[in-house]
Parts: sequence; C-alpha cells; structure tokens
Amino acid sequence: MHPKLPGTDRAKAARPLGRPSDKLETPRRKLPRETSGTTSTSPHLTALVRRRRSGWTLPQPFFRDPEIYQVDLEKIWRTGWLFAGHSCEVRKAGAYFLVPVDTDSVIIVRDRKGVLHAHHNVCRHRGSVLCDATQGILSRIVCPYHQWSYDLDGRLAAWRSMPADLDRGDFGLKPVAIREVEGLIFISLAKTPTPFEAAYRCLAPLLRPQGFQKAKVAAAADYRVNANWKIVWENNRECYHCNANHPQYIQANFDHYNADDTTPLIRQRMQEASARMEARWIESGLATHRETGMTPFPDAKRGIWFSGNRTPLVDGWVSETMDGHPVAPLMGAYTDPNVGTLRIRTLPNFWNHSSCDHGVSTRLLPAGPQHTVIRVWWLVDENAQEGRDYDLGKLMPFWQLTSEQDWEICERQQRGINSSAYEPGPYSPSKEYNVESFVQWYLKSLQP
Repeated sequence: MHPKLPGTDRAKAARPLGRPSDKLETPRRKLPRETSGTTSTSPHLTALVRRRRSGWTLPQPFFRDPEIYQVDLEKIWRTGWLFAGHSCEVRKAGAYFLVPVDTDSVIIVRDRKGVLHAHHNVCRHRGSVLCDATQGILSRIVCPYHQWSYDLDGRLAAWRSMPADLDRGDFGLKPVAIREVEGLIFISLAKTPTPFEAAYRCLAPLLRPQGFQKAKVAAAADYRVNANWKIVWENNRECYHCNANHPQYIQANFDHYNADDTTPLIRQRMQEASARMEARWIESGLATHRETGMTPFPDAKRGIWFSGNRTPLVDGWVSETMDGHPVAPLMGAYTDPNVGTLRIRTLPNFWNHSSCDHGVSTRLLPAGPQHTVIRVWWLVDENAQEGRDYDLGKLMPFWQLTSEQDWEICERQQRGINSSAYEPGPYSPSKEYNVESFVQWYLKSLQP
C-alpha cells in the first residue's frame, strides 16, 4: 500500500510506474477558435507588458486569459526544450511513453538498435492519434484507423491500397528533436530548436554521479492542478512560504533562510556543512551553493533556462526523508551518503531534488489557461527491490507532502487571482528575487 498522505485523493494515485492513469493524456478540450494563431505582438499583450511594474506580480490576464495562454504555447512550450521523462522508463526496445503538451502529443520510443526517438503522435494518412495508452511496448507503431504502420524510428513501413506513384519515404512520422543527458530526456517541438549544448555541459557533470542511467522508477504520482503553469513556477522559485507551509522541508534544508533572517549561528552551521561536503567532492569539481536562500535562477539577461548545483542539508540529515536517514541503497557513483542534495531545474517544466539514495523529478505540462498537469517520479538504484531495499511508505512522504502542499497553495492563489478584487502586489526583494527573475525570463521569452 502507498502512504496515505493529506491530499492524496487529489492525485491520480501515487503508484509504481507501470500502472498508468490513462486519464492524464493529451487534453481533448477544444480551444476557442479566435485564440488560434495569436502572436506575442498582439496589441492586447503589448499593453499588458507595458503596464507591468517591475518587482510586482503580473496583471491578472497573464494567469487566466486564453489568448495569452496561446502565446505561451507558441513562444515557450513549442519553442524551448521540455523535460519528457527518464531513459530508464524506455530501457527495452519498443518501450514508449507519451508526453502531452496541450493539444500536441509526443511518442518517446527506443528502437531495436537502442536509439531513442521522439515522434508526433499523429498518423500521416488522415491525422488519427496513433497511441492512446500513456506507455507500453510496441513492435511497430500501427494506426488504429486504417492500419498504416511505422517502424520505431518513424519510417512508414506499410500502407494498403495507396497509389503507386506516392513515395512511402515522404510519409514517415514527423520527428521531434530529442536529447538525453545522463538519463534525463528532453524534447523540443520547434522546427529549429535552440542550441542544447550549453545545458548539456552544465548538467551532465552534475548528473553523472547520481546514476540515473542505472536507475529505475519506484513510484510516480500524477496531478491535475487547477492553476496556471506560471503560478506553479513562481511558487517553486521562492521559499518565503516554506516556514508556514512545509514543516518537513524546513527541517532538512537551509534555503528558507535569507539575508534578512539568517542568524550568525545558522550561517556558521551552513558554512560548516558546505565545507564538509566540499572536502568530499572537490576532486569532482561539483558546484556547491554556499549562501543562504535559494540559488539564483533563472537569468533572463543571459538567456539561462537551466541550472544545477549541490547544496548541503542541515546537520544530521543525509537524505530528504522524514527523519533524514537514507531509505534506499546509495545511487550511482556514491560511496558516502554525505553528498547533500543535487538540484536541477530547467524552464519551462522541470525540477529535480536528488539525495544520496533516491531522486525526485517533477514535470509540468500545460493543460489550459488555469490547469497544469504534473507528474512526480521517485527513482532508486536499478537493483533495489521494494520490500527488501526500500519501502514506499518511507521513500515517498517527504516530497509527496511537499508537492501536494504546493499544489494546494497554487490552486488557492489561482482562485484569488480570478477575483475582481485582484491587483498586482510587490515582491519581497530578499525572499522573492527569483520570482522576479522568472517573470523577467518569461516576458523576455514572449518577445519576437
């Protein structure tokens, strides 16, 4: 049995991967016709951007307007690099899973040569969706409508009763750009994706010791959060709310402290924890966040949408669990549990917190102006066995509680923003600097 935590009835069940909830597939709703084709140069959006006051929250339409949501899709979600999932989820030939991005659906599949591919989940005949199940094993990709079939690499393999003068090579599945970084899979829906190399150089050395390439998914939980995706990110980018809302998180971490409330004793403890960790990792050259508060991210001026670092845990904690003790075998290259936490984040849809013994990945996907589909994964070493090496009742609660507390916060904020009484308010410079950085990144991303 999975742990019964407050709010878990809101989730589509915290569960081991392999028993997917088919209710969280590509959204089937129809968007208003008048919103299609909107660009960021619309007078409505231009006026809203000009109205926005630096250091203050965004005007209401950014969180609920269908027109702006369409601009978000075109300028951010169909342009940037999106975290899709983990390579261990498609370890075998023919293994696949779907990634729904609003009305788009992408098939992630491994071919018989071990190569990963990403295809649009659309038949080249008359546009039928090819795969309905969110994951599975395929020998070929076969359209359920007229039985056109495709090899796993996307090439059209067979079609019936079609004219002889048509070239089958012209009708392969439409490809989606795909990159893998040490067990993490990223895709881009753009016809000409932005360069990925800088992100790879930053993230690969940090991820390699964690061993995600030799991991497995112990459990996953799916959520449909009734809040705009930007609200979810803004919440992620500050810990101003942590003391009042995340009692388990603040026991393990330092980043709820900032310059305005960090005592000399707390600063000393953090510096000592950093020094101990750095002594173990100096040969690897891994980054360590030494200051109180959250790591600065993103950086709109330099176009930085990716970031990674290690950060120390408080004394007595070696894993982000309810008591700070490891709950699974050490992962990857780790031989010592005192490695702090690895933190990876990429805009617009991914963050990961990994301890010595397990990793937790969170993926956001847009599902409407006021809806975000979220999946949270718990990963452990591939040889670990449930019941012998780990117990889901001990592995999951720390981040399941933290996540669900955040989703409740986000939904409450969305309801408040929808009120006729809402108007933008000021950010705290000492505690919400990363929220302002996120908003700056977002607004810059909307520019032509």
